[in-house]
Amino acid sequence: MGLPSNYTTAPVSEFLLICFPNYQSWQHWLSLPLTLLFLLAMGANATLLVTIRLEASLHEPMYYLLSLLSLLDMVLCLTVIPKVLAIFWFDNKAISFSGCFFQMFIMNSFLTMESCTFMVMAYDRYVAICHPLRYPSIITDQFVARAAIFVVARNGLLTMPIPILSSRLRYCAENIIKNCICTNLSVSKLSCDDITFNRLYQFVAGWTLLGSDLILIILSYSFILKAVLRIKAEGAAAKALSTCGSHFILILFFSTVLLVLVITNLARKRIPPDVPILLNILHHLIPPALNPIVYGVRTKEIKQGIQKLLRRL
Repeated sequence: MGLPSNYTTAPVSEFLLICFPNYQSWQHWLSLPLTLLFLLAMGANATLLVTIRLEASLHEPMYYLLSLLSLLDMVLCLTVIPKVLAIFWFDNKAISFSGCFFQMFIMNSFLTMESCTFMVMAYDRYVAICHPLRYPSIITDQFVARAAIFVVARNGLLTMPIPILSSRLRYCAENIIKNCICTNLSVSKLSCDDITFNRLYQFVAGWTLLGSDLILIILSYSFILKAVLRIKAEGAAAKALSTCGSHFILILFFSTVLLVLVITNLARKRIPPDVPILLNILHHLIPPALNPIVYGVRTKEIKQGIQKLLRRL
């Protein structure tokens, strides 16, 4: 009796991504809003980067950190969404073995890089409000350069074992991934080997990196709030908080979406399996689309810079 067509005794050379295995008819309806969100995310972040690059008044550490966040957002979008749209539009479900694990590395490392960038931005706001006189000497261009190196090195090195461990597993059976993207858990569970250590490392690394960033962000804003409440000058407290508003909104949204994604993955048995898949896609689209828009709307300097850029066109 022959083996089913999606099983093989030879090592797996490629995977097949099956988006929404229970509701594949969703793909056609979802392709339009996802395409619009993708174009919005790429266009808004590109506009923000060009504005900061061309506008001399925006050549400051705070805006350099925002540029770093935009770059991370764009790379994440470009790594994940075009493949998802190719599946929706052209039924291009195949992804190479190396391509799958490269996508896994980018998703894991850049997600934690974003979290770390939010943490550095929270520290920037802490110094600006709690130690305003020392701000120019602490938050310098050199500080931003060192922070960027730290963000990339810490998260790149600590998340690299996740795809390496997964790629070293033996894949000798089913090669169908019931997901739109190559998440570690979706891929590794297809292996013939024990994946306990693989899952344990991802859990420990993820919660250590994201958890430490969240703790430092909360501490920074606790000190900021404490300092603001001491300000007695009329309107000064509101002005101080307004400088943190955009940053706080983005952190709150980033954390909320991530928390919902974690909860839905933990409760897989109680909810349709397609829900976590959709949330995972949206997590790679909505924050990148919102980040530059929130800063552009709420930050006067960026808004003026974009207006100048549009006049030049």
